[in-house]
Amino acid sequence: MGPTKYIFVTGGVTSSLGKGIVSASLGKLLRARGLSVTIQKFDPYINVDPGTLNPYEHGECYVTEDGAETDLDLGHYERFLNVFTSQANNVTTGRIYHTVITKEREGEYLGKTVQVIPHITDEIKRNFYALGETGVYDIIITEIGGCVGDIESLPFIEAVRQAKLDLGSQSCLVIHLTLVPYLKAAGELKTKPTQHSVKQLLEAGVQPDILVCRTEYSLPLEIRKKIALFCNVQINSVIESKDAETIYDVPIVLRKEKLDERVLEKLNINNYKEPNIDLWKEFLGRLKNPTSEVTIGLVGKYVELPDAYKSINEAFVHAGAQNECKVIVKTIHSEDIKPSNCEEMLGDLDGILIAPGFGERGIPGKIETARYARENDIPFFGICLGMQCAVIEFAMNVVGLKEAASTEVNPNTPDPVIDLMEEQKSITMKGGTMRLGAYKCRIEPGTQIHSIYQKTEISERHRHRYEYNNQYLDLFKEKGMVFSGINPESNLVEIIELENHPWFIGTQFHPELKSTVLNPHPLFVNFVAASLEHKKNKVENRKLINT
Repeated sequence: MGPTKYIFVTGGVTSSLGKGIVSASLGKLLRARGLSVTIQKFDPYINVDPGTLNPYEHGECYVTEDGAETDLDLGHYERFLNVFTSQANNVTTGRIYHTVITKEREGEYLGKTVQVIPHITDEIKRNFYALGETGVYDIIITEIGGCVGDIESLPFIEAVRQAKLDLGSQSCLVIHLTLVPYLKAAGELKTKPTQHSVKQLLEAGVQPDILVCRTEYSLPLEIRKKIALFCNVQINSVIESKDAETIYDVPIVLRKEKLDERVLEKLNINNYKEPNIDLWKEFLGRLKNPTSEVTIGLVGKYVELPDAYKSINEAFVHAGAQNECKVIVKTIHSEDIKPSNCEEMLGDLDGILIAPGFGERGIPGKIETARYARENDIPFFGICLGMQCAVIEFAMNVVGLKEAASTEVNPNTPDPVIDLMEEQKSITMKGGTMRLGAYKCRIEPGTQIHSIYQKTEISERHRHRYEYNNQYLDLFKEKGMVFSGINPESNLVEIIELENHPWFIGTQFHPELKSTVLNPHPLFVNFVAASLEHKKNKVENRKLINT
């Protein structure tokens, strides 16, 4: 196709309008036309990466194949585009300044006064272009985090201004996502917030090429004309993004609005085909027309914030559609679960998932949850800390190690069935120092997990410091725990399952991070199917009792 083209996506009026979803949807449409596309996110916060951020602050930390701790929007990019991202796809102010300051300390600037312009903006632009210089991609979509007008976003907007000059109008365009609110009392859609947002962008020297207008109601022609006139864009570049039933509708919505066609026209791209989104439409058909439903309990300690478990929730959407089943995820705070109320809290569930996490808060509730699922033959899925809690519960109540614990919670436990990884014991820095990214796992033939994956070797993504203590392997095996997945290099236990249980699986890795619309993760698909079977058996048992 020639030199890489660049699309910058900015946002205004308010946060949470959906820049990530618009970027992912546009990327999906362009890929469906046969173009090679990737998306990157530039975040204005000063943390080097989101790895040390509390989920309450920033939602889930998404981990890439190469072990980068990144913004959760990269999860959307992978789920929509069905391609992996990397460390290069997420850049923060912290990383930019860290690089520039390191260069200054090394004398690279030859004694010059280091300033925001040109040194910070040059480093931002270097990262803008890095993926394009690989020669792999036809189009790079760059999402600029935050809102136009935010102080911390100014260097990024300035870098976009300079990039437009560097690249020229046929190699670079700016899409601005804005809000057209509806005032119920007046019965009107109001364009003034959009006008002000574009004005702020213009004051920074950037003229948007396309406006995507988030709205609750369809935009009449006169409203589109008004926005086009006052924001200095063509009327067919005013794109309506009406609130959708699901985020997976957005590519279809934007396709109807011809966003992809406008982008191709403005970037002077002619060698493309008509988009093939048949598989996407089939997925939406299954998603919106389920033939059954299950209720799965998601037990965690960040349940107040849905974004804290974003990838798990989306993996359930993918798995539900694959099973033509609506998955109702019931979030349960692990601190609320006690031995006395397990039946009340968990008894009506068709399946239980214990979510990943860190720290000791909520651990007793997670252990009780694992016990209840094990004793009552409820399909159980433990991820990372969830697996570790299942191990501790098994040690206490089956193996007989009453004081078993993780050294993360109790450093003085006489039975550390979960312990700090050996290579972690000398580490004091918190950021980017866990076991991160994709690692191989050898699967034992004849196990339940082998029947699910249909493979003897897999690769999954990790984010943890603690692991199963292999000193206890034989003791656990004698009592019926199966270690069905092992890392071939370190002998780290990756997967556990129970012999005499319909579906009880724990993974040290995070399978939710690799589930996409077109490739739903087999563990989630199988877990939902097992939960459906459990619900069916419960109904049949009730019928037998009533007769």
